[in-house]
Amino acid sequence: MMNRHSALLTGEQVYLRPLNEDDAELYYHMFYEPETRRLTGTQKHLTKDQIAGYIARKAGDDSSVLLLIALREGDEVIGDIAIQDMDRNNRTANLRIAIGDGRHQGRGYGREALVLMLDYGFGILNLHRIELEVYTYNKRALHVYESVGFVKEGVRRHTLYYNHEYHDCITMSMLEHEYRERYLPKG
Repeated sequence: MMNRHSALLTGEQVYLRPLNEDDAELYYHMFYEPETRRLTGTQKHLTKDQIAGYIARKAGDDSSVLLLIALREGDEVIGDIAIQDMDRNNRTANLRIAIGDGRHQGRGYGREALVLMLDYGFGILNLHRIELEVYTYNKRALHVYESVGFVKEGVRRHTLYYNHEYHDCITMSMLEHEYRERYLPKG
């Protein structure tokens, strides 16, 4: 049921759609969900006006694709996903994802959104390498990234100071041929 918003990418359970200025309030509340902030290591504090400005800037930014993750059944927005920092010369980019409410975690929504975005990144944006970072304490995300096919490349030690502690960050990536071997039909 996608009557209110245009879907850019559609899966079985979720669809991904662009943000628009009407989403500023929603995005503001997603930004301040405590568990999402912890899992993503978010330290910034932004006003609604700053978030509205961010959405407007992203709409005109050709080095990133920022999309909301919504459930097909009911159109509820449950998170966001982005391919960002695209380097067209080297065909590389960074990916990030956040599913806010715990009710929507562990149900395969994030995994499906990741595969949709990887298909878009490798198949439409013509990327060769997509990387991401995950903090070592985010075990659920690490498991999902590995199950999707991301490969661990290394650990950056003590990169995040959050809640009175230092945390390590794992860098992971997927290459175009790895995606094609895993997800595209043979033949």
